[in-house]
Amino acid sequence: MDNQELRFLLLTRETLPLAREIDRTDIPGDYVDDLDTIMELTQYGLDHNCKGHTYLIVRHGRCIGLILLGEAILWATDPEEMRQQPFYRLMDFVLDRTVRGMGLGSLILEETIRRIYEQYGPRPIALGIHRNNAGAVRFYLRHGFRPADATEGKDRYYLRYPDDPC
Repeated sequence: MDNQELRFLLLTRETLPLAREIDRTDIPGDYVDDLDTIMELTQYGLDHNCKGHTYLIVRHGRCIGLILLGEAILWATDPEEMRQQPFYRLMDFVLDRTVRGMGLGSLILEETIRRIYEQYGPRPIALGIHRNNAGAVRFYLRHGFRPADATEGKDRYYLRYPDDPC
């Protein structure tokens, strides 16, 4: 399988109904934002000309996921090493429960990073993973993210630098 099967659409108010097709009923609410919050974050980025995008992922005519990767606005809980340079924040990444375990997540993550780097330039990427989400930890470690010493609530920060091999 390759990313030729996947279409990347921008999340907008017009495409929001497509995102509602994603079956995420098995994901605890504290692991990933709800769709309305993701739309608010996306709109904030658009309104403030932040670098990045929220993509809807369409496969065979059906929306199977979304991913938000964009310019980070500093938070008090951000890892100290991230305060020295501009970076991106992976805010949300969710796949429909029916397509998990097929390798699509890896394709989507790497293609999203490639697109953002191509359009806006490479920067480090930070994300928070809920402390009980062992599957997400394994996934992001395979993709070059490394744990940081910082936490925010129940999330631990993970960082990926552009020059690090995945």
